Amino acid sequence: MPASPSTPSPKSRKKSRTPLVYGAGVVVAAALLGYVSYRATAPEPPRSGSSAVADVTADPQDGVYPELAKLARRDTGDKLALGRADAPVVLIEYADFKCGYCAKFARDTEPVLVEKYVDRGVLRIEWRNFPIFGAESEAAARASWAAGRQGRFWEFHRAAYAEGAKEKGFGEDRLKELARQAGVNDLDRFARDADGQAATAAVRKDQEQGYGIGATSTPSFLINGRPIAGAQSTGTFIRAIDRAAEEAEAAAGAKGSAK
Repeated sequence: MPASPSTPSPKSRKKSRTPLVYGAGVVVAAALLGYVSYRATAPEPPRSGSSAVADVTADPQDGVYPELAKLARRDTGDKLALGRADAPVVLIEYADFKCGYCAKFARDTEPVLVEKYVDRGVLRIEWRNFPIFGAESEAAARASWAAGRQGRFWEFHRAAYAEGAKEKGFGEDRLKELARQAGVNDLDRFARDADGQAATAAVRKDQEQGYGIGATSTPSFLINGRPIAGAQSTGTFIRAIDRAAEEAEAAAGAKGSAK
């Protein structure tokens, strides 16, 4: 069976990827996310209307892994995040700028989630660079981080995921052009930052985290510890975020009544 368009070929994958140790339950989550990543990257929703890893059963906590929820950084200084650091729901996205399905999510679904949830303080989106398609993917990831150093990550993100942008590639000159489109003021600093050790380390940290939770393709997501694989329908994300918000509200209420 050929690899999915958003799944790297076996030859392009790193040979040694050891899952992070979060507990026995997360081993199951990692295996499930890896399996669904392989089969659920297509943007069209399954017949049931949602991803297997996003379904909510009678038990609202089914499919939620507290260890994975702890991966949310909630750092007020995070340039690669949108929304309040104390938002009740955090969506972590592991993505690659060369991934067409990531671009579809960025163009079709993310703006809806920003307007519906981020702007209201319900949701925080935290980006993780997860380059899996080779040198250009890694260069684009470092460039996005460098744009973030000047407060223009999300503008760079929008330019890199614009219709037809991926087809132009992510060579050095192209990345500078994207930075220019994103409104990065100091392009010389941008180039230095993108080629620096700090950018390499930041991207590697995100990448290792993605491999550690069992992600094998892009995009992959965590919503308060619930894995979702692939560019699922907007409705899938809305249902998962609504459920996570309800769970967070209930947990806060229980904590308050216990005082």
